[in-house]
Amino acid sequence: MASWYLCKIRFQKEDEAGALKTINEAFLFDAVSYTETEAAAYAQIVTGASDFSITSITRYRLADLFSYEDGEQWFKAKLIYFSVDEKSGKEKKIVNYMLVNAEGIQQALDRINEGMRNFLIPFEIVEVALTIISDVFPYTGEKNDELEVPENMLTLSEAIAERRQ
Repeated sequence: MASWYLCKIRFQKEDEAGALKTINEAFLFDAVSYTETEAAAYAQIVTGASDFSITSITRYRLADLFSYEDGEQWFKAKLIYFSVDEKSGKEKKIVNYMLVNAEGIQQALDRINEGMRNFLIPFEIVEVALTIISDVFPYTGEKNDELEVPENMLTLSEAIAERRQ
């Protein structure tokens, strides 16, 4: 299950007139921790930015993400569905948040309905709102080849193999 972190950054950018302008943007990262989020932000965003700083990192509650090739804006939708508690037999309300990129609210609504079409429990979309998110960086699983293991240390797989011998 993905853990999402909202990372807000501030950096200086040169405008058309050549003057430096302070830009504030928010990015969403799929990461394990705040530290990994910060490292990913520096790796993904620092290139080409001067006076770069991370102003905040916060957990972002999200059940699912629907990403499409087109769509410049990110919309957050609040969905409610009902489940029956097996022990008490009472109906309980479950709230989930989804994120989708689209050109507008109607397209975001259509894409959420399309993404949820195989969901067997009836649901209701109660809110769709434009977010401040500029871009989303899902976890890719790619290893960082730049990191080298020092000579006096073993990788985990080498240590396990050595212990079995």
